[in-house]
Amino acid sequence: MENTVVKIQNLVKRYDDLVALDHLELEIKEGEVFGLLGPNGSGKTTTINCLLSLLSFDKGEIEIFGKKMTPVSYDIKKDIGIIMQNVAVFDELTVYENIDYFCGLYITDKATRKQYVDEAVSFVGLEDFLKFYPKKLSGGLLRRLNIACGIAHKPKLIILDEPTVAVDPQSRNKILEGIEELNKNGATVIYTSHYMEEVEQICTRIAIMDKGKKIAEGTKDELKRMIKNTETVTIEIMELPDSAKQQLAELPHVYEVTCSENKLTVCCSGGKHNLIRILDVLQKNDLSFGRVYSELPTLNDVFLEITGKALRDKED
Repeated sequence: MENTVVKIQNLVKRYDDLVALDHLELEIKEGEVFGLLGPNGSGKTTTINCLLSLLSFDKGEIEIFGKKMTPVSYDIKKDIGIIMQNVAVFDELTVYENIDYFCGLYITDKATRKQYVDEAVSFVGLEDFLKFYPKKLSGGLLRRLNIACGIAHKPKLIILDEPTVAVDPQSRNKILEGIEELNKNGATVIYTSHYMEEVEQICTRIAIMDKGKKIAEGTKDELKRMIKNTETVTIEIMELPDSAKQQLAELPHVYEVTCSENKLTVCCSGGKHNLIRILDVLQKNDLSFGRVYSELPTLNDVFLEITGKALRDKED
């Protein structure tokens, strides 16, 4: 985890009056699965395109593997695998021919290339579909083919942009397991997704972007500690006298108490024994209650609190 694989410094990208990237700073270490999150229009895709030198930018520097990245940095690009949101394969080639073609862009030795292609096929579980054409594949199988084409040459850095969009649960699990396996085998991964549970499952560190800036960064636990709500306690209850409600509101770390439709909700910020204190208040007031739930914040809660809940419809 010592070596820096990607270093982005003071990156600025403008489209006329629109500032797509606003002095962005990012550093990704070797061996990380780095989650890049943000609402539509936050600059995630623009960041990736600049990182790959597919877009020019107005200011800043990008280094990959300790070297400056430029449009002609082919020595760097051969060690990068890219799986973008839009599937990019050739319709006139079979599954095997597609993987072989993309691998052949980087691996010229025939024996090595065949070995790598066979390993990529096995890795994504497409052994039974080698002679199929892309149009005959389901959405999930097509995504897996896309991944095989991107990783067949065994890149050190793999960028996955929304790789599980519109796929079935089985294919999604296969893809996520595959990403974790690639990481265990030594690849550093940059992962973007709108599925927060995926990011929470596989990413070792996460950056949240909005309006072209990095507004939060850390492990999932570090991000969860940044927001006000750290625990929500929900209790089924028939009645809650005002005096008991006041006692709950005065407990340490409690910042909101609501009760409606026989459901008591207590929101807490910090603290380790909130549930015990809440139940103690109910018992001292001789109040009967039913089921009790204690929920810790999810990454989705963090994302919504940090970026806001307004709908976004712009693309990155």
